[in-house]
Amino acid sequence: MQHSFNKNPHFIIMLLHPRNPIRSLVGAFLGWKALLLVIIIGSGVGPAYDTSSTLLSPDIASSNESTFDVATKLTRWDSIYFVQVSRRGYLFEQEWAFGSGLPIVISFFSRVLSNFGLESNGILEPLTGICISHISHLLSVLVLYQLGLVLCGNQLLSFIAAVLHILSPAGVFLSAPYAESTFALLSFTGYLFLAKGLLGSKRTFAHDVSLVASGMWFGFAATFRSNGLFNGIPFAVALAQELTMPPTLPSIRRRCALILGGLSIAVGFATPQVAAYQIFCSAPSGSELRPWCTSGLRSIYSFVQERYWNVGFLRYWTPSNIPLFLLAAPMLYLLIRSGLQFIRRPLSILPEKSNSVRTSHLPLLVQSMALSQLILAILAITSYHIQIITRISSAYPPWYMWLAGIIADKRTSTFGGKVVRFMVMYAAIQGTLFASFLPPA
Repeated sequence: MQHSFNKNPHFIIMLLHPRNPIRSLVGAFLGWKALLLVIIIGSGVGPAYDTSSTLLSPDIASSNESTFDVATKLTRWDSIYFVQVSRRGYLFEQEWAFGSGLPIVISFFSRVLSNFGLESNGILEPLTGICISHISHLLSVLVLYQLGLVLCGNQLLSFIAAVLHILSPAGVFLSAPYAESTFALLSFTGYLFLAKGLLGSKRTFAHDVSLVASGMWFGFAATFRSNGLFNGIPFAVALAQELTMPPTLPSIRRRCALILGGLSIAVGFATPQVAAYQIFCSAPSGSELRPWCTSGLRSIYSFVQERYWNVGFLRYWTPSNIPLFLLAAPMLYLLIRSGLQFIRRPLSILPEKSNSVRTSHLPLLVQSMALSQLILAILAITSYHIQIITRISSAYPPWYMWLAGIIADKRTSTFGGKVVRFMVMYAAIQGTLFASFLPPA
């Protein structure tokens, strides 16, 4: 791509303060969140379609919500499950469809606040979850900026990618008590450590420690969302490449680091499954067990997704869901188009005429990241509730970097501008619908 930065007037580029990009990102973040807040409050002009959120607070005497009750307006759909689990743990089988990471964090900070004398009044956990999501979203923006600098070594491309994460189609889901923003933070941090470990010009012990730390961050992410397991793909690819090299001491140390990092991801994914198995499948001899206790995978997550949400191969392919496929089509296009380009031409992530010393190590990392993203898109089309792709895609760096290059190139900036306008419009409309408890979610 030919990045003609000085001739492109795109508003995202105009936001950048060269001497203080972090301040520019924080300012853009605060402005976007303020806009979403106005939209959420503005949705209070009419009654919510569903009043389930009011049941979270015993102090609410009726199902009527206050116009300025932001905590209730942001605690919709799945966030109700996250809040309830954070209060009393997993009680019903279907609640295990929601990762344990976020409820544990909400519960911990809620107890800390309670110890400081802050009364619950039914909204402490929702407000805690909202704060966690906002802080995580801001930190993930800053981490993505740093990741961009490591991958492509260009400040402007990294800045644009970070701004795109602010404006992500995930929109209000990155503000509500959902796992998306924290999952993105942990995933971006994992990729940052992974890139620093793999792209270093030397193979030092510190680089290998960075690889293990990367796996641990990804492991934590897998407790928030099960698709965090896909973050293990770069480890498998890097290990396969390493096995083709002579078994020198640095190479053996690198292999061990990659194995430990990969195992950390597996542990993060398996831990909630093991905990559920001990609860539901350790009944006395002769007791009736749940079907998944004796199935091949013995995974409560797979079982409840299929049993309670009808998730499965082509199960969502019904005429009534055609509008949802159309709604998800723009995001699927971005994921697939960017993923395929980086698999075919991984060095297109770099500005032209780049003399980066990391080039020899970069292609396989970019390709493996793109492969993870492509697998997510394919599974969304074939097996997931398709509409969730607009929010779960928020934690995948390749499409941000690809779109940043599109925006920075004067030949394609018009298309990039149209995509950004779509993202802003989608997030704004989605915020209104979400706050009114209306689909899609």
